[in-house]
Parts: sequence; C-alpha cells; structure tokens
Amino acid sequence: MTMSGGRKPVVVTAGEPAGIGPELCLSLARTAYFDRLLVIADPETLRGRAELTGSGVRVREYAGCLDAREGELLVIARPLPKPRVCGRPDTVNATALLEGLKLGVAGCLSGEFAALVTAPLQKSVINDAGIAFSGHTEYLAGLTGSETPVMLLVAQSMRVALASTHLPLREVPDYLTRERLRRVIEVLLRDLARLFGIARPSIIVCGLNPHAGEGGHLGDEESSIIAPVIGEFRQRGFDVRGPLPADTAFTPAAGPRDAVVAMYHDQGLPVLKYASLGTAVNVSLGLPIIRTSVDHGTALDIAGRGTADAGSMIAAVQMALELART
Repeated sequence: MTMSGGRKPVVVTAGEPAGIGPELCLSLARTAYFDRLLVIADPETLRGRAELTGSGVRVREYAGCLDAREGELLVIARPLPKPRVCGRPDTVNATALLEGLKLGVAGCLSGEFAALVTAPLQKSVINDAGIAFSGHTEYLAGLTGSETPVMLLVAQSMRVALASTHLPLREVPDYLTRERLRRVIEVLLRDLARLFGIARPSIIVCGLNPHAGEGGHLGDEESSIIAPVIGEFRQRGFDVRGPLPADTAFTPAAGPRDAVVAMYHDQGLPVLKYASLGTAVNVSLGLPIIRTSVDHGTALDIAGRGTADAGSMIAAVQMALELART
C-alpha cells in the first residue's frame, strides 16, 4: 500500500463483529479524524451496521489514497467467513479477526501505519475456537516479541498501570515476583518519559493485600516483594513510593503522582473508570508500536441498536495520534 500526502494513518481494527465495535468505527467518520484513519474490517459488516443503525456513513474500500470525506470510512477489507448477527458471536470468525490484528501490527512495525487502535474482541469466543487468547495486550506482545507488556489506563490526568493483567484472582499472588514487578515499573518509567514526555515520573505503588498487609498480619507480599523493589528504584533516584493500600493510593492524601501501579486488574480499574466518565483509554506500554484501545468490552446486548457510547473509541484515536506525534 502507498500513502498519499506523506501522512501515516492510524489503523483501527473493528473488533468482534457481533458486538458494538463496528458501530464505534462508523462513529469515527463523523469526527475530526476521519481523514487520518483506516479500518481493518469486513466491509459488508460495516455497511450492514450503518444501515441498521441509520448512521448514514459511507463505507469504501481503501485503494492506497487517504482521500476520505467527512461521513466516509476507508476500509482495508478482511471478509469474514460467516454472516454477522448482532449479539451472536461465531467461533468460525475467530481466525479472520486475529489475522486482521496481525495485519495492523505488521503495518505499524514496517512504518506504514502511525499507530494501532483496537475495538474490543470477545475473548471467550476466540478461546472457544481453540485459540489461546487472554487479551489484546498479551497477544500483541507475542506478535511483537515484547517481554513485558504493561496495560496503562488513562483518563485525563489519571493513569493506572497494572502489574498483572488478565489473570484469575487466585493466581495473582504467585504471579507477582520481584522480577516481574521490577520489569513493569521499568517499562512504566521509560514509557511515561518516552511517550508522555514526563521527564521525571512520580509513581505510587499499591500493596496487594488490604491495608497493604497490615504489617504482615494480612499477608507478607508487601514486605517480601513489593517494598524491596520500590527500595531498589528509590536507591537509583526514582520517585517511586509505596506500597500503599489501594484505598489510600488513589486519594489526594497520597500526594502528587503521574501514575499508580495496581497489583491486579480490578484493584485499579474501577477507580479509573468511575472517574473517566466513559472516556478512558487503554494504552499498551512495552511494545515497539503505539497501541491504544477502548476501556470496555463488546457489549453484545446493545449491538445494532445505535446507542453505543463512542467516547472511549474517539479518545483512543485522539491519544494514538498524540502519541504518534511524540
């Protein structure tokens, strides 16, 4: 493919075709970014969803020129093997959806695309198809050979990084070793500087247990794993503080911070999502490409109604463009 005008587009994958991903993509045609985007999707899925929701968006297959007009979406065609039904995912489509992701990643690695933005996939459907898939973050790390991918959720000035991602809660304590936590904090410090332009990041690290272990009475992970790693970074001159109880770490009393490190998915994300008013963005750190995503799932129950809130998708595209400029 060749690009016109010297501008590299942001490429968007449309996600689970039975969910709200296609209509989120259609909404982008009415934003200020319509002429900077390419969508990897089944064109007929997008056309059908545009008709179903009455969006009026025109879908045109990309022919090497970024010449979209407002209200028009340029699509890199990846036809699906089975017809799409709103709210009813099909395992037959799993491989094609992952092939679309691979195409987006390859284009970012080659410099063809400026960044990748992903609409949500239905993890259970991909796993039911016999393909191990714990989430975009881990899958993209595998495609790019990245050792330590880090999920960073961003909502305005709030940033929450996760020391573990999509794991059953009972597996988290064994997963959190000193080496893993050390790598997560290294990636976070580096990418806050590299991508967000924060020269000297300030980070608060949560404990794992209630009350950060209550002096060992509620668990020893704070004293045996988390505090020693924090001490290493402080000795190196980094502003890394904790471990603090999660119910303290997010309050103003904890002091200024550029990011909070939560030990597991549901320790940090409820706070951020509550504060975001539907515009939080998932940024993958530790990858050789820029990748952002929405902060929610496929919403199968409302697919096709035209009521999906596109705020997070629009914010994800905006952040991808900002990070690409950085």
